[in-house]
Amino acid sequence: MNFEHTEDRRMLADSLGRFLREQYAFEARNKIAQSAEGYSPERWKQIAELGTLGALFSEADGGYGGSGFDIAVVFEQLGRALSVEPVLGALIVGRAIASAGSPAQRERLGDIIEGGCIAALAHGEPDSFYELARVSTRAQKKGDGWVLDGAKAIVAQAEAADLLLVSARTAGDVTDEAGIALFLVPTKTAGVSLRGYPVIDGGRAAEVTLQGVTLGADALLGAEGEGFAVLERAIDAGLVALVAEAVGAMDVAKEATLEYLRTRKQFGVPIGSFQALQHRMADMLLEVEQARSALINAAAALDDEDRIRRERALSAAKYTIGRIGTLVAEESIQLHGGIGMTWELPLSHYAKRLVMIDHQFGDDDHHLARYIALGRV
Repeated sequence: MNFEHTEDRRMLADSLGRFLREQYAFEARNKIAQSAEGYSPERWKQIAELGTLGALFSEADGGYGGSGFDIAVVFEQLGRALSVEPVLGALIVGRAIASAGSPAQRERLGDIIEGGCIAALAHGEPDSFYELARVSTRAQKKGDGWVLDGAKAIVAQAEAADLLLVSARTAGDVTDEAGIALFLVPTKTAGVSLRGYPVIDGGRAAEVTLQGVTLGADALLGAEGEGFAVLERAIDAGLVALVAEAVGAMDVAKEATLEYLRTRKQFGVPIGSFQALQHRMADMLLEVEQARSALINAAAALDDEDRIRRERALSAAKYTIGRIGTLVAEESIQLHGGIGMTWELPLSHYAKRLVMIDHQFGDDDHHLARYIALGRV
């Protein structure tokens, strides 16, 4: 099998990687990540102008890519730079609109791809604990429109967002897949309130409260009560993105650790000459290659129409990344010694991001259980 990227993907990776190395160096990245905005409007515009967001969508949706490998190329480079720009929200919300949107709703895709509209997914709730179907937020009919009430937790870049994709229940029990609807809600809509805060790995998130949010009929994305499948497919793309981002971050942590072992001396020789450290480094290198294999498998499975096969491949990849990401974070820091924990060293920030990626859209325990459960279906 040929795992080489196409020429177009290699060119995209080269141009995006070069831009991030030049404009998103570590000190600049930290300043952006800790800023009041939690991202850089200037860098966001430049990333969009490079065509980065267009690579995440098919030609039919206004982009020029859209496959799992296109997503992987983009997010691996973003992971290498520890980018905090709101690309993941654009991917997930855009894919949901592309999948189920009306012609009028699909017109928003152009603005999302061009970077003019920042979008965020508002799905997780305080007690959802990774369960995709657990939705307590309610949507009730009011005339031709809807009224939403509920709360969403840890909505990434919500303060910067122009548009929220909100899940709400129109029928059924709190854990039923049926009865979930999706709504496109401008963040400035009356009744939407945000409580923002910085997150540990950089950037910002917010708790979103919906109190009597009145929407027109045109806010409903897809059919009433049938939003679960749309949401699942959109988050599938997000899982590929997170796996790719983790692989990019792992590569940087691995390279930094190798360089440290080659240059740090103890007893007059590089510490990389010590056999015990060589064994640990060799184990880490093997695990990172295993993570890359998981990414390739997930990217290839993204467009598989067989739901069970697709979802098992994605859960397997997310489990693998969660386990290996934690291992790489721990081993890299331990092989660096005490300096590995310092704020000034980029490695500590890569370690934090790897640990937090494990918790986005389900940690390794969640996805291992999901993989097993899907095998019984």
